[in-house]
Amino acid sequence: MILSLYQRITIALVLLFIAIACTFAWWSAKLEVSSRHEAEQRLHLQLAEHLGNDNPLLKEGVYDYRELKNLFHSLMILGPSFEFYFIAPSGSILSYSAEPGKVKREQVSITPLVDFIAHKKPLPIYGDDPRNQCTGGSCAQKIFSAAPIYNGDNLQGYLYIIIGGEKYDSIFADVLSEQHLSQSLVFLFSVMVFFFLVLMALLRFLTHPLKKLTENIRAFKQAGFEKNKVILQQWPAAKHNEIHELGSAFNEMAEQINYQFVQLQANDKKRREMLTDLSHDLRTPLAALQGYLETIQLKGAQLSSEQHQRFIDIAFKNANQLKKLVDQIFELAHLDGGQVTLDLETFPLAELLHDIAAKFQHRLQEKGLTLNISPEQCEFLVYTDIGKLERILSNLIDNAIRHTATGGKITIQVDEKTNNQLNLSVIDNGTGINENELAYIFDARYRASNAICDSKEHGGLGLAITQKLLRLLHSEISVESQIGKGTSFNFCLTKIRS
Repeated sequence: MILSLYQRITIALVLLFIAIACTFAWWSAKLEVSSRHEAEQRLHLQLAEHLGNDNPLLKEGVYDYRELKNLFHSLMILGPSFEFYFIAPSGSILSYSAEPGKVKREQVSITPLVDFIAHKKPLPIYGDDPRNQCTGGSCAQKIFSAAPIYNGDNLQGYLYIIIGGEKYDSIFADVLSEQHLSQSLVFLFSVMVFFFLVLMALLRFLTHPLKKLTENIRAFKQAGFEKNKVILQQWPAAKHNEIHELGSAFNEMAEQINYQFVQLQANDKKRREMLTDLSHDLRTPLAALQGYLETIQLKGAQLSSEQHQRFIDIAFKNANQLKKLVDQIFELAHLDGGQVTLDLETFPLAELLHDIAAKFQHRLQEKGLTLNISPEQCEFLVYTDIGKLERILSNLIDNAIRHTATGGKITIQVDEKTNNQLNLSVIDNGTGINENELAYIFDARYRASNAICDSKEHGGLGLAITQKLLRLLHSEISVESQIGKGTSFNFCLTKIRS
């Protein structure tokens, strides 16, 4: 049988209560007996001393033990709860008031009597019970009153009075078994029933929020982890209640799971759309490449040398474009996989900027553009991945060249910031971008509505790759643009103090 948490806690606490109740009952009974013995012993503290002083037979010293036995018998009739013994200084029992065969011991320990007379120990003090033989190394003991008996200066023995003797114990046990035991059992049973009911109500109250949370989790799971298909319990913001905190944390987790689920669906949709677009872009140069190669193959002998070379150049151009597009696809997939490693190092920024400018010099001259670095001598050391930074700047400059008309100007602006940061900007005075399209230009395959088309095919992945590379370098790219006035892409780098 599978028990719920509520049932397991209830059973555990009931068993714990029974153990505590039994321990408390045992301890209470022991304390009650000890307190009763102390009170009775304190009440009869000088009983033996008074009997020794008031009785002529004991006061003058004991010689006739038969007469002493008769005296003890008379005293027992007056006080049936007492047992009277005369003990020798060695501990031997010389005379007593019991019937023949009742006394089982011939000697008792003197130490408790000496402690009692000298008040060396706190009450209650227990002495040996002559009516019980020692068994298993332990001897029955009773509370008592004792006094020394002298004949002149000679110690004759001790008057040893057991308080609450065998007859008293027998009567007390009968009364206890008949009345107190039944009352105790009824009281204990009533307390246990009351405690059990209160415990169940308390546990019900405490575990009800946990039950609601379990139901929420089960419903969320059955709904396929889609939060919009299930109504979750709203938990109060109580920092002192761990279950409420757990419920609030679960709701936040459900929100995050649902958000990520929606994001995954959106990303999957974008990926399918991008693959559809890319397959079209791949087919275009591939079909052109195949067409020109087939023409050369079928009509190679009929073509002039100029036509043959032109077809080869066009085929080579389409092959390069196809390779570039495939490389971009693999680079974007590699960045999305999150397994890119960084090779961080410190280097002069100016050297990298001038190397990149030199790399684009031929294309700039072909289109009649100028590329400036401001300031031209920017003596800054930066700490980053030089290869990925070169890729970022190359993408931005390539994008600026394509969207800037002949005679335009491109500037790489470096500005020093106060918090060990450098701001890099790639600025052009090209066509610009519509304000309502700025939020989408970093999406893969997105092309602005007023983009300038040149003779080359473009995959539309450059800005998406740039953004992902900058995020790997813990930087974010921003864009500012106006139609007809140009565009500025901005990001930050960590500066090293020289």
